[in-house]
Parts: sequence; structure tokens; C-alpha cells
Amino acid sequence: MTERDEAETGERPQRSGTSPARRTRGRLAATVSVLGELLITAGLVMALFVAYSLWWTNVLADRSAQRESNDLRDHWAADDNGGSPEENTGPGELDVRNGIGFLHVPTMSDDDILVMPGTDPEELNQGIAGFYQKPVKAAMPWDEEGNFSLAAHRDGHGAKFHNIHDIEQGDPIVFESKDTWYVYTVYAILPETSKYNVEVLADVPEESGADEAGRYITLTTCTPVFTSTYRYIVWGELEREVPVDANRTPPKELRPA
Repeated sequence: MTERDEAETGERPQRSGTSPARRTRGRLAATVSVLGELLITAGLVMALFVAYSLWWTNVLADRSAQRESNDLRDHWAADDNGGSPEENTGPGELDVRNGIGFLHVPTMSDDDILVMPGTDPEELNQGIAGFYQKPVKAAMPWDEEGNFSLAAHRDGHGAKFHNIHDIEQGDPIVFESKDTWYVYTVYAILPETSKYNVEVLADVPEESGADEAGRYITLTTCTPVFTSTYRYIVWGELEREVPVDANRTPPKELRPA
């Protein structure tokens, strides 16, 4: 169409194709859109992973721990576990597979925390507290002396020691066995130490200020929260033993104020 034809018809000639700049902008827009969708998807995957790690593993662990706890209390009630742990202290006589009792720390948790052997992560994933068998073997509460050292997760898998930072010096820690309540008092706290520091588990934990044999309890867990970089330590010392009565009436430290 000539300029004269355009003038007579009032129409502009049609140009085929798209400018390079417009094509570049189109490709950029498509790339940004795809990246945005990928980021959203990645964000959802991460959110689901966090939900699984911090919520669903707690649900599963609590269910498992409740079943194990019920089994142990049923054994106690039926008196079919071969007597109390205190009565079975000879070599090979103490069967701890069903657990040895329950940990109560009112300022940390309302839970009756089942205590079983072992501190490997897979064992602690059951929503329990485990007593150390390595690298340092824990003493039992009924032993004449030693350190009853325990570990539990701080986040996920039951998170039984999640609020360990709420414990203060002078607070009670109570261990409940079949026949006895063992009442400890917190006397020292170490908010951060190396994960390789096994001295905190010693029979006489000198880092706590202890300088002679006694009957100690040590609680250990990861810190800061949601990491496993360091360890948080709480030490207590046995104050007294209270026999369990027919109604399993807890000591005063566990009763409502």
C-alpha cells in the first residue's frame, strides 16, 4: 500500500512479527513466573518438613511413650515384672526394657516422662528420657552413690526437655520408681557446653561444683533450641526418699500449691 493509498483509505500498513525488546520482556516474565512457582513450591515443602519435624514427630512420639508408660504401670499394678528395680540389683537381674520409672520436673513440664535405657537419637525418638549407658554409664537412683544421668530431645520427637531453661536452682526433680519417690533438688545449671563434654556425666560431676561422692541426677539436652550444636545441663542432688503408698500419693513437691 502506497502513501497515496493510505491517505485515500485511512488505513496503516500491517507490520508482521514482534519487536526484539518485547520478545525479551516476554521471556523474562515467563522465567520470573516459573522461578516464583518453584520458590512457592520449595517454601511449601519446607513448611511441611518443619511441621513434620516439630509437630507430627511429637504426636507419634507421645503416642508411643503413652503406650509404653501404660504397659509399665500395668506391670507395676500386676506385680508381674519380677519385683521392683531396687530388689533386682544383682548382675543380669534388672530387666529395664519396659522402663524403670518416671521423671517429674514441675517447673519444666506437666508430663510423667518415661525413663528407659539408651540415649541414641533413635531411642529418644520414642518420646522418653533415656539414661546413659555410654560413653559414661549412669548410676541408678537406688544406688548408694553415683550420677543418674539422663537425656531427652528438646524439639521434635516428644521434646520432653523443651522447657529445660525454665528450671532454676532450688527446683525439685522427682524420679518415680515402682516402690519409691526419689526427690532431688537442683543445685547447678550449665546453659551451654560442648556436646563432647562427658565430664558433666561423671559420678562426681565436678563442673557442677560437687567435690565428693553423692547421689546426683543430671539432665542433658541440645541447645540452642532447634539445633544440636551444644548441650544444656542441669544437676540435682538427692534430698530424700519417700516410699510409695497404696494410692501412689506423690510427694509434696508434685502436689498443687
